[in-house]
Amino acid sequence: MTFWRRAAAATLLLATGVVIGAAASLSLTSGTLGAATTTVPQCTTAGLTVFQNLSGSTVVSVTVGAIPAACAGATLQVTVNNGVTNASGSATVPGGGGSVTVALGTAPAVTTSEQTDLVMVGP
Repeated sequence: MTFWRRAAAATLLLATGVVIGAAASLSLTSGTLGAATTTVPQCTTAGLTVFQNLSGSTVVSVTVGAIPAACAGATLQVTVNNGVTNASGSATVPGGGGSVTVALGTAPAVTTSEQTDLVMVGP
């Protein structure tokens, strides 16, 4: 048995040396990775008001206010995440801005730690 162990160890050592030698002979060249940048127009940089509308202990919709007229025609997307359930919906900002109520597809339960995300696409 000792002979086979020594033979296996020698084979393993030889294979390791071949792999390391092969890796050392690889040539590496540096490449470049390019990316374009573009300016994304914004209809507002002002703060918006966000109110969750409840039905019992669930969030059924979100009202976003203080939207300026420059955002008219944009699609407002809202997502509420309570750590267990994600709920989302979207609505179009009316002409003149103001406020928009976005109904959610499902009604997540109200928890002590919720996240509400807003995204405005367009106009």
